[in-house]
Amino acid sequence: MAETSAHRPNGWLAALAVTAGTAAACTAYGALVERNWFELRRETVPCLPAGSGPFTVLHLSDIHLSPGQGKKTRWLQSLVELSPDLVVNTGDNLSHVNAIPPLLEALGPLMEFPGVFVPGSNDYFAPMLKNPLSYLTGPSKLAEGKIAKRQPKRLDTEGLHAGFGMAGWINLTNRHQSMGLRGVRFEFTGVDDPHLNRERFAGWPAGSGQNASPHVRIAVAHAPYQRVLDRFTEDGADLILAGHTHGGQVCIPGYGALVSNCDLPTWRAKGLNDWEHNGRTTPVNVSGGIGTSSTAPIRFACRPEAVLLTLTARA
Repeated sequence: MAETSAHRPNGWLAALAVTAGTAAACTAYGALVERNWFELRRETVPCLPAGSGPFTVLHLSDIHLSPGQGKKTRWLQSLVELSPDLVVNTGDNLSHVNAIPPLLEALGPLMEFPGVFVPGSNDYFAPMLKNPLSYLTGPSKLAEGKIAKRQPKRLDTEGLHAGFGMAGWINLTNRHQSMGLRGVRFEFTGVDDPHLNRERFAGWPAGSGQNASPHVRIAVAHAPYQRVLDRFTEDGADLILAGHTHGGQVCIPGYGALVSNCDLPTWRAKGLNDWEHNGRTTPVNVSGGIGTSSTAPIRFACRPEAVLLTLTARA
């Protein structure tokens, strides 16, 4: 018997109810469970000079801390058990104007180790409430240099950087620096946030590339825009570290990220991959990030992460 028109609305209503219920369940899971289901990703990168022993780098990014985030704080503090040789922080540490003291408390144990850092946009400006669907349209108008109708609230960037600096962490904002660690010369170069068009490549430390001592070149940025990866690769980086993408933050199981929030291909939104430019290849680690924006506190099929990189000698 053919279905009558009187029965169709009930069928549609039932389907809508199931869809709405599924969406609600996924949202609740992403907001209440997955965004606090922290994990440690481990990678091995053969980029050290021949004969150098293993060297561990803890890569932190996109913490987006707000006061009262106890689970995140305790997890960050527990990472001290890894005893990394170096900590690299690729920015977006804050999600609240009062977050600097709790952030420095959360990172306090890790600041006993050598570290370097660059800022992200949420180290300069507090998040603004906006339509979450606008995230799907690409990089923000602020990143394109356009004037926003609502001006974001400025954060105490100088206070944040002073807190890191007092612990001995090195600021790589459009700067380069050399550091000797366990018999290897680490040459760093970093840039200000490319998402805000603030990057200015400073090159490498004086004497870089000379063979007086074993060395490795590490480049650091918050947002992995292609122009920045190209420049780092062309100028001889042995390893590039970045964050910003949140790994897509809300992903489709079996498919991955829908957006990267920059011009990076979505399949590169998280993980360790090789970047090729002008005949050179450089490994790039893009962190999926530890937090979320306070205006979109949800993760789905994309657990928050820190990354422990074990650097080994080149073959």
